[in-house]
Amino acid sequence: MSHTTEWKTHIYLFEEDRTTKVRVELDTGTAKLTGHGTARCSPTDADVPEIGDELAAARAMEDLGAQLKRLAYGDMEDAGTRPRAGTPSPAGSDWTHG
Repeated sequence: MSHTTEWKTHIYLFEEDRTTKVRVELDTGTAKLTGHGTARCSPTDADVPEIGDELAAARAMEDLGAQLKRLAYGDMEDAGTRPRAGTPSPAGSDWTHG
């Protein structure tokens, strides 16, 4: 079976007082998820905004990835299947569906 789809993402970056916050929104068409990440610049470090952007965005995408994995595992459970042996279980027990 062939399958093609498009997922829409938006990444929002906010910087204030040496702190960068990122919100990543994912719309799969069937679920909407939002990941969050934060990076803080140490007072002793040079203020390089690109580093804060990259770090906060990476953390937001990790958060989004964990949510997406929990969603997939929940869908697998609903379909009566299980992850393969050796597959790490999702962190936390909240199976939030967007």
